[in-house]
Amino acid sequence: MKRIVTIAAASFMASPAFAASGPFFSLKNTDFVVLLGFIVFIGVLLYFKVPSMLTGLLDKRAEGIKSEIEEAKALREEAQALLASYERRQREVQEQADRIIAHAKDEAVLAGEQARADLEKSIARRLAAAEDQIASAQASAVKDVRDRAIAVAIKAARDVVAKQMTAKDAAKSIDNAIAEVGQKLH
Repeated sequence: MKRIVTIAAASFMASPAFAASGPFFSLKNTDFVVLLGFIVFIGVLLYFKVPSMLTGLLDKRAEGIKSEIEEAKALREEAQALLASYERRQREVQEQADRIIAHAKDEAVLAGEQARADLEKSIARRLAAAEDQIASAQASAVKDVRDRAIAVAIKAARDVVAKQMTAKDAAKSIDNAIAEVGQKLH
């Protein structure tokens, strides 16, 4: 314990101003001793070629960084080429899509025109069929009216003839009719 106290007291008493007293080139001068230690340290570093090892390590690190930069540049160029390829493909696909859309629009217009023409033909056929049915119905109605008129006229003529004709006139008329039929058949 006494020893610790002595060392502590000596350290409080020794100050830098007292340590560097005396001639400079003396081993008792701390500045000179520090200078000698620094020179020896530098000498040891030079003897073991530490600076060349450090420069070698730094050169290796620089080469590594340089190769990483070159690799990054190569990757960047590859990425740019790939991007340009994708952009070119996108333009091609967009152009193809535009062509498909234009073609589909043209086909839709043509299909619309064809449907319109087919509809007009169908309407014309239906109108013609309706007109034919109307004409047929008119002809049938006219025939029915004529037949009915003939039937009414025959009935009226029969009634008139029956009232005005006597039995003798009826027999004479029948004989004339038979003779006429006989002449036409021969």
